[in-house]
Amino acid sequence: MREECKHFQSRTYASGEVARFCVLGNAPDQPWSCPENCLTYERRFVDVGWSHGTLVDRPVEAAPETGASLEDRRELLDSASEIVEAVAAGLIEERRRQVDQRSKKGRRKKFRRR
Repeated sequence: MREECKHFQSRTYASGEVARFCVLGNAPDQPWSCPENCLTYERRFVDVGWSHGTLVDRPVEAAPETGASLEDRRELLDSASEIVEAVAAGLIEERRRQVDQRSKKGRRKKFRRR
């Protein structure tokens, strides 16, 4: 990943696991590589000329050898994305119904006679 890109983000979780990714989702082999001629690459200007202390992100580990071609990995990610999108619509609708039910219960309690 090009860590100097403005769209690069890194998060460290309590378990110590580090997630590195492109905010725009343009890096199919996250966290190991960006597209060679990425059209959305923009250099981050905020860090230019800064001296980084001990809080600098650890270097990205080497990419694992999968034996799969880049095209196969992209197809796998596309199919996983399709599954998530298919499930997400139903989950969002279910959550809206739950919120609506809770808000209706709240309104009934306000207008009850004592």
